[in-house]
Amino acid sequence: MESQDITLPSSQAVQEPMPQSKHEETNADNDRSTNDTGTDANKRRKGHIKANDHDDSRTKKRRRKDMGRNEYCRVSKGKRDRMERAPKDEPETQLGTSNIDHEPRKPKRKVAVLMSYCGTGYKGMQVNGDEKTIERDLFNAFVAAGAISQANSDDPKKSSLTRCARTDKGVHAAGNVISLKLIIEDPDVVEKINQNLPPQIRVWGLERTTGSFSCYQMCDSRVYEYLLPTHTLVPPHPQSYLGRKMEESAKENGQLDVLRERQADVSRFWEEAEEKYIEPVVKSLDPSMQRSALAAIFQAQESDPNPEKEEETTQDPPPPHQVEESSVIPEKPTTFDGAVRKLKAAYVEAKKSYRISPTRLDRLREVLFIYKGTHRFHNYTISKPYRDSSANRHIKSFTAEKVEADGNSEWLSLKVHGQSFMTHQIRKMVSMAVLVVRTGSSLDLIRSSFRPSSCRIPRAPGLGLLLERPVFNAYNKVAVERFNKETIDFVKYKEEIQSFKQKHIYDRIFQEEDRLNEFNSLLAHVDNFVGNQWSHFTSPQGGPEQDAVTGQSGKEEGKDALENPEDSINGDTIADDAGSEIGQEAVVGDASERE
Repeated sequence: MESQDITLPSSQAVQEPMPQSKHEETNADNDRSTNDTGTDANKRRKGHIKANDHDDSRTKKRRRKDMGRNEYCRVSKGKRDRMERAPKDEPETQLGTSNIDHEPRKPKRKVAVLMSYCGTGYKGMQVNGDEKTIERDLFNAFVAAGAISQANSDDPKKSSLTRCARTDKGVHAAGNVISLKLIIEDPDVVEKINQNLPPQIRVWGLERTTGSFSCYQMCDSRVYEYLLPTHTLVPPHPQSYLGRKMEESAKENGQLDVLRERQADVSRFWEEAEEKYIEPVVKSLDPSMQRSALAAIFQAQESDPNPEKEEETTQDPPPPHQVEESSVIPEKPTTFDGAVRKLKAAYVEAKKSYRISPTRLDRLREVLFIYKGTHRFHNYTISKPYRDSSANRHIKSFTAEKVEADGNSEWLSLKVHGQSFMTHQIRKMVSMAVLVVRTGSSLDLIRSSFRPSSCRIPRAPGLGLLLERPVFNAYNKVAVERFNKETIDFVKYKEEIQSFKQKHIYDRIFQEEDRLNEFNSLLAHVDNFVGNQWSHFTSPQGGPEQDAVTGQSGKEEGKDALENPEDSINGDTIADDAGSEIGQEAVVGDASERE
């Protein structure tokens, strides 16, 4: 049988495959198995071969998902690669400069820097952008002295910088510690650092530490000092609102004899002050304004002297030539306002002439002793409920001693030693003690402030607060016994620190109080504030049977503690909890009360 040629229509003719173009070959690669990771796929990922117009976001995600880990790492561009390829401008950095002229590498050692500073004119301790801070000047001095290389001069974190206690704007420190890595080959490095610092910042020494040392974590406790003028312990004037309420409350409760006994050492103070300081000024005034000027001195105040939500600010003192002329009191006032200013100045001068008696100083020490131990200080800070366990704080000691001062006023040095402090805690503790002494209130008022009831306490001025020193007893013991390191202690620099403190801290505080009269302003406001806000300071009697703050009975309070055993104050439990908070300072507000 012969074969026949069959001719098909043109529409059914078998078409031979045409050679594929590069574009079609690229499309064909997309249909391969997911296990195929050929060179074309890699080139396409790198941009050597463009994807066809039909690729969408889903296809791209599928391709990346199907890639192996090694291929993904080779193809993907990380943030570092993008930053290296991007054009760079090289401006000056925040601290130091970025120009590094092949600086030789030198070994760094972890050290603790022992220092003192006066916070006047500074925006606090910690570096904060372009603000003038203690750490900023200190870090720049390290760089200038060669203790920190130019490669690490743009960021303190590169040197592992930490501070033991962070102080706020205007707050001083007679002793503070920072830890970081420094180049300390030069034996004169401390001297070179001080040459690049202003006189109000001094570095006393560098102590080698263990590599893992952190001054914040290793600090056992802190000692703060508060300078208090003794005239703050003078009782309110009998014509002031608080002075009148004290007498009325004592008479109503049959405690007038108790009040007068507690105020026996100052019973004649205002009578003698009126005769010596006030009457000569009154006689010099126009007879038509004498009575009205005296009444204006004790004018009622309607606003809170320091509301809790108010942000703490400390104004820098103006230069002497910028003091307003209106603040200068004329010898012969011709206006009513001038007469009032002259009378107020006479009352301030009378208060500053007060010298504390041994009886009153002992009374203050007795009050401060109540703070010793572990208590709930929820009333001594901002927005802390009684049930908040962080309100538990342990106070090791609270002392009061006289300090020598130039000028008209007499001053006391109050030193409080505690594991950690909350915002405004020290200032409110001082204010509470002052008000209890000057109003003749019962010591049970302070004990009741540790209970669940709420108690309003004004803040003492931040002017007198300073950090005395941090304590590293636990670290020092281990460092000497196990690592043969030097102890971190300010005792070896005691004389230098005392001289610095007297010149740059004490004298500045005394001068500022003479100029601003902050303590007198606060107490004058409290004495003349109309309302029940400070009524708990008008009762000479208080105790467990009748809470002087809210009137809650001791039996009801005990019942509440039994119903909530987890909130009862157990000394051992709280002491352990406080010990776990070593180095955890609330940092806000103030002096480094933050504290």
